[in-house]
Amino acid sequence: MADHANAGYERAFGTDDLTFGLGFPLTGSSETVPDAEAEMALAAHAEDVGFDALWARDVPLYWPRFGDAGQSFDVWPWLSHAAAHTDDVALGTASVVLPLRHPLHVAKAAASVDRLSGGRLLLGIATGDRDPEYPAFDVDPGERGARFRETVEVLRTVWTGEFPEVDTDRVTLEGELDLVPEPTADTVPLLPTGHARQDLAWTAEHGDGWLFYHLPDRTLETYLDDWREAAGDKPYAMAVRTELAEDPTADPEHVHQGYRAGSEWFVEYFRDLDRTGVDHVLVSAGGDDPRQAVTRFAETVVDRV
Repeated sequence: MADHANAGYERAFGTDDLTFGLGFPLTGSSETVPDAEAEMALAAHAEDVGFDALWARDVPLYWPRFGDAGQSFDVWPWLSHAAAHTDDVALGTASVVLPLRHPLHVAKAAASVDRLSGGRLLLGIATGDRDPEYPAFDVDPGERGARFRETVEVLRTVWTGEFPEVDTDRVTLEGELDLVPEPTADTVPLLPTGHARQDLAWTAEHGDGWLFYHLPDRTLETYLDDWREAAGDKPYAMAVRTELAEDPTADPEHVHQGYRAGSEWFVEYFRDLDRTGVDHVLVSAGGDDPRQAVTRFAETVVDRV
């Protein structure tokens, strides 16, 4: 069981049971600008039917070759908007591309969203995977790992100390300036995503949890064993693409980063993940009717796991 004063962390990780989250855009419009009103209605509905977290991707610039613009809107105003349309569900970034953002801007924006949402922000953080973005922001791709570590150091420092002193490559604070607002807890929970060009020992020490991608079962078990040895009971979350077949007894078919299967198979799959030690899964409801798809997944899978 997780132990953190942040309300979103408690919602997603505060029990011994597996919890479920959904990723924006809930309407499935990942290559165009989604209808914000429809997205917020679905966000409130997902909360009502039992999902514990809603996750937004950070996609600074659209690259058609990659084929995914996330929810299109910048992650900070988007999650603030989602906070105003929901009550208790955790709100996560999956994940903020730290090397492309100034550490103090990240600290200010994250603390602001955390405050405006009543402490519901979970900060997934990453080094990015869209090659053309680095020259666009005048960032050397070879410095991604170092910039990632620097930003984490700055975030922790400015969130926890008044008028802090910081001396890094991109940030110099000499005790005359302070960051306001502060987060609702001592820190916004940080969830490094994937390897983020760090070794596991660093992630276990500096992260409040680990967010990873879908893995084959045996590989996942190995990763979880290594994570528990390095990080103790810090939570492990994973993203898995889920396509719910019309036939509840349908056998699984592999799709990119997940499965297409009937509800019966998914119930057993997620029960196995729970027993293996996964704490939270970021799933996709899919379907031509998004509201119906969210309801169906909640009733036939989430409620039974």
